[in-house]
Order: sequence, then C-alpha cells, then structure tokens
Amino acid sequence: MTMNMTENEIQLAIIQTLQEGKKRAFQEIMDELQPYDMYWQYNELPRKHKHKYLSYLSLRQLTELMNELDLDGRQDVLQKLGVERSTKVLDLMENDELASFLSELDEDKMEELLYEMKDEESEVVQSLLEYPAETAGRIMNNRYVWIEKHYTIGDAVEKLKDFVEYAEYLNYLYVIDEEKKLVGVVSYRDLLLGDATDKIEDVMYSRVVKVDVNTDQEEAAKIISRYDFVSLPVIEEDETLAGVITVDDLIDVVIQEANEDIEKLSASGKDIDFNTKAFTAAFRRLPWLVILLFVGLVSGGIISGFEETLDAVVALAFFMPMIAGMTGNTGTQSLAVVVRGLVSEDLTLSQVVRLIFRELRVGILIGIACGILITIIAYFWQGDMTLGLVVGSSLLLTLIIGTLAGTIIPLILYKLKADPAIASGPLITTINDILSLLIYFGIATAFLVNLT
Repeated sequence: MTMNMTENEIQLAIIQTLQEGKKRAFQEIMDELQPYDMYWQYNELPRKHKHKYLSYLSLRQLTELMNELDLDGRQDVLQKLGVERSTKVLDLMENDELASFLSELDEDKMEELLYEMKDEESEVVQSLLEYPAETAGRIMNNRYVWIEKHYTIGDAVEKLKDFVEYAEYLNYLYVIDEEKKLVGVVSYRDLLLGDATDKIEDVMYSRVVKVDVNTDQEEAAKIISRYDFVSLPVIEEDETLAGVITVDDLIDVVIQEANEDIEKLSASGKDIDFNTKAFTAAFRRLPWLVILLFVGLVSGGIISGFEETLDAVVALAFFMPMIAGMTGNTGTQSLAVVVRGLVSEDLTLSQVVRLIFRELRVGILIGIACGILITIIAYFWQGDMTLGLVVGSSLLLTLIIGTLAGTIIPLILYKLKADPAIASGPLITTINDILSLLIYFGIATAFLVNLT
C-alpha cells in the first residue's frame, strides 16, 4: 500500500483515515512502517491529530514509538494515553530502555509510574536503576534466552520456540551451570548444524567474552565493536549471568558519548540542541566563554607589551592574526585526534609516545611547508627577506608547539583521570594564541634592527 508513496503522501493518507475514523485502514498503513517512520509521522503530524493517532495505535506500536521519542516526547505521549494504557506500554518496553527513561524523571514521577506497573516488571527496572549511571548494569536487558549446560540441542531449540517472543535477540544462547554462573555460549548457527541429541556442553564456546555489571558503558561499546558481536553478556561479581547488552543499545551509547565530547570540545558543556531555548543555550555557554575572555586578555597584554616593535614594523600586524589562527586550528585538530583515539581504544605508554612523536613530525612537516610559503609571500609583498624569515620561522615554531599542545594536554588530563574532552577547542586555541604571540613578537624583537 505504501510501497511507492513518499513520506508526505503517507502522512496525507494517515490524516484522511483519522478524519474519516477508518481504524482498519490506518492499521494497514502502520503495519508497513518501521518504528522510526512511525515516529516521524507522529512528530510531523498536526497537533490536532496526534491524540487520535495515539489512540489508533496498538500497544506494540505505542511501545515502538516510545523507544524512538526523547524524554519530553515520552512524557507527552504518556500524558495523552492516560494511566491505564500508559502503564501497559511501560510494561512492554525493554527494561533497559525504561530504566534509562525513568532515571531522567524526578523521583516522585518515577515512583508513580513504577507503582502503576506490574510488580514483576517494576522490580526488574528498579534493580537496573540500582546500578551506577553509564555502566553495563544500567543499560543491560534481562530479556534473553539462557540454557543449562546439560541440555541437548533439541532441548535448546524447544526452549527457543517457547521464548521467541520474549527475547530481544536470538543470535546467541548463553549457557549457565547449576549455580546460574555463565559457563559458555552457543550461536543459533551451532544449533542448526548440530544433531538434536548433541549435548550443549560439547558444542558450546567456554571462553566467553563478557563484562561486569560495573563496567563503564564506553568500555562495553569498545568490546562489542572489537569482536563484532550483536550482544554481550553481563555478569555479577560472582560470575552469575545478570543480563545482556545488545548492539542497538551500544549504538545509542556511542552517539551519546560522541555528542557529549562534541559539546565539551565546543565548550558548551551541557546538552544544547535545536529545541533548546536561546536563554538556556546562552546560560550554558557563558561560563566557559567568560573564562576564555579573561584568558584572552593575556593575549592583549602581550600585544601591548610589544607595542614598540609593532610601531617600528607595521607589516608585522598583517601576519599576526594568520599565525594565531593557524596555530589554534592545528592544536584543535590534534586534540580531536587524541580524544577520538581515547574513546575508541585504551592507549598504552608505547602508543602514547608514538602518538606524540607522530604529531611532532606532523607539526614539523606542516610548519616547514607553511613557513616556506609565508616567507616567500612576505618577501615579495614587502621586499624584505628578514621579515619573511621572521614570519616563516615564527609560523614553523608555533605550528609545532600548537600541535604538541593539542596532543599532550588531553593526554595529561586523561592520565589525571579527567575527561580529556574538557580540554576544549576554544581553550586549546586560546593557549596557542598566547604562545604564538610570544614566539612571533619575540623573534621579531630580536631581529628588530634588521627589520627597521
């Protein structure tokens, strides 16, 4: 029905079914939409149709819609659904997704929703909320299929059939012993290729890649990326199986962590998106910018201190913004490389040393190329080789120092257990501005006699 229709044509068809009260026709459209498409249609729908749109969705479809919405959108939908229907939807949501949602609410609202849910589901979600934020325990899902090691492949297949609607992923079956400790893993492929009478403990992989409930979610993301898994078992301290993290949850984690790093690199510090109000966005950015304003005054003080040099050779002022800008830019580029590297892997001492020397070579090569170019430009523009050498050598040194600053500062912060992303682009740029001005005017002052 919707195969050759555009999103706007689908929306017009949805509005028509809502206006005419054709619930069956509405469901035929919804059955062909992916959860994201369902969310897009709801989000773009005129406000007057939203309530009826929600009332026509099944509980399963509402659950899928909830998984796509942000915090404000979820709260709005729950309010429109009413207590009875909203609690049914919450009961159907994946427990990790629900725990993430409830953790963002105020305590009274969270307790109210948990009280209305089924006792079994409520208890599971509350147990997830007891784990620290941004850990494997907080984002794991308890809807997975486990089997005991004494099972046969036939027994495992029968259990799979019984729990096919329960488990989020059926790619792997996790094997436990009598004490519910994780002892192995079997893939769905192993079950298909094996004989029904084969013992699970004979075909399982006993060397299981797993994480502890207190493992940082970023570390879990690195592991699942490293091994190309679609899910990862999570264990308690006593090796008992606690839950499973799935790849879609970790994609959300990677996006979340990347957004946080971008916010820190841009010195906004907190979440700012398209919907953030102007006053809120300004308030969140202001503290860092005020700090940078005072740090920037140091640059003004340096320029003022070399006023006599500038008066003697006015042409120096022309090249000053260029040197400061290029130095700040190369420092920020190095910072981005380091932050990205720290997010994707655990750097060893040898890797750190290799990275520093690599960035040093990069700074030297860039500095030589740009230094020679600006020397030639300065010479032909002013007809003064000394001016060209002053500008060229200054640019060479500042690009080397800027690259090293952008590399070493985040590594030092990482070593001090601080988030390296807080060494934000503007901060690195400001520091490099100060260093570049000192080098530039220092060299110019040393050659002042030759310049004048």
